[in-house]
Amino acid sequence: MPTSIFGPYTRTIFTGAVITGLLLFSFTYARVGVWIEVQPFFEWMETTWFGVIGKTWGAAFASIQAIHLIGLALLGGSVIVGDGRVLGLILADVPARTIIDRAHKVFFWALMTLLATGIFMACGVAMKLYYLPVYWYKMLALCTGVFFHFYIRKPLLQRELEDINPWLLKAVGVSSVMIWFTVAATGRWIGFSG
Repeated sequence: MPTSIFGPYTRTIFTGAVITGLLLFSFTYARVGVWIEVQPFFEWMETTWFGVIGKTWGAAFASIQAIHLIGLALLGGSVIVGDGRVLGLILADVPARTIIDRAHKVFFWALMTLLATGIFMACGVAMKLYYLPVYWYKMLALCTGVFFHFYIRKPLLQRELEDINPWLLKAVGVSSVMIWFTVAATGRWIGFSG
């Protein structure tokens, strides 16, 4: 059976390369060219059905925003419970596999809810978001979080926790909490900016 030249760490190396590439891209002037090129897309977003509803019917926007906040609470809770168990801080009397699997199911559906409602909300205020630098930082943090969760954390935690180096578990748990805190904090910052 052929194996990768990177051994069992192909996903981790790929994810690290993507995150590093995104970070390097965000600190270069190449992003300005891309930023200018995506402006018509943001203008189009405001003219979509979602954009018109989001702009004209405040109650619809507020209702979707409430669902978005519930999704955020579920995602945050699943991260705290899952990574709290990985770190050994909470629910130590419950098998780790049970907590991690159930937290991942909640995490997945919360993430889907956040993406769906976030797209609707972004359409209503697309040009405002386009000009907010913190929006772009949030998208960078969100991409980092999704890549980290599905390509590093989840594959690593498929194994039994007892078989994984404790320092690696702690590093993954703390990193996960920090990444998702950054996503939530930059999202809140968008609310304060404008």
